[in-house]
Amino acid sequence: MRFVDSHAHLADPAFDPDREEVIARAREAGATAIVSIGESLDAAERARKIAVLHPGFVFYTAGVHPHDAVGFDRTRDLPRLTQLVRGGAVAIGECGLDYHYDHSPRPVQREVFATQIALAGQLKCPLVVHTREAEEDTIGLITDAGAVGVLGVLHCFSGSGELADAAIAAGWSISFSGIVTFRKWTDVSIVRRIPADRLLAESDAPYLAPVPRRGSRNEPAWVTHTVAHLARARGTDADELGEQIARNACRFFGLADAAA
Repeated sequence: MRFVDSHAHLADPAFDPDREEVIARAREAGATAIVSIGESLDAAERARKIAVLHPGFVFYTAGVHPHDAVGFDRTRDLPRLTQLVRGGAVAIGECGLDYHYDHSPRPVQREVFATQIALAGQLKCPLVVHTREAEEDTIGLITDAGAVGVLGVLHCFSGSGELADAAIAAGWSISFSGIVTFRKWTDVSIVRRIPADRLLAESDAPYLAPVPRRGSRNEPAWVTHTVAHLARARGTDADELGEQIARNACRFFGLADAAA
């Protein structure tokens, strides 16, 4: 099966002991690319260095997670973020809203998310978006973003049909993680609701290992389990869906080298 892991935290310290082996296993499993997420500016710097070591296979993003929004200093951090994106990041993010943990005040989260949406518009760069228990505000922001041509992906999707429909209407994509393999996941209709050309898959490694690997440190190679589950839910062939997901990711992130 060929696939692209559209969201993995390869820069996470969990991979420090065996990162190269993890990347090699992903290749062996059929990955044509991994998008390594820079959920903070420091993580983005680490992700960039990993990408440099694996040209055409590992790509990186740069952004400010809503948990860290309270520490965002526009004067200090926006130029650094801009430099990281202009230096080769394929998307801005992981950014967004998280009203479950509320590690940052909600008005600050919205302000920092809006700042990154504006930067995406300025740099013609897509967004990787985290949202949790913040659907109303997320719908408003992504609708406004789509209206001015800013595209994004809702990563690790576990939201409502209303949120999915709003994202699709805005021209955005939806990415599913190993959560869809969990026993508690019952909303198969959401998986079927997403147009084939807007569907992505991800590991979110080292988190959310799919069944039958649940309870272990997750890694990109195991996206195959998620793709197989998505294919069953959609009534299609897993290899064909993996190819579709790979094409979608390459188009969304502009991964020309990984499309072959």
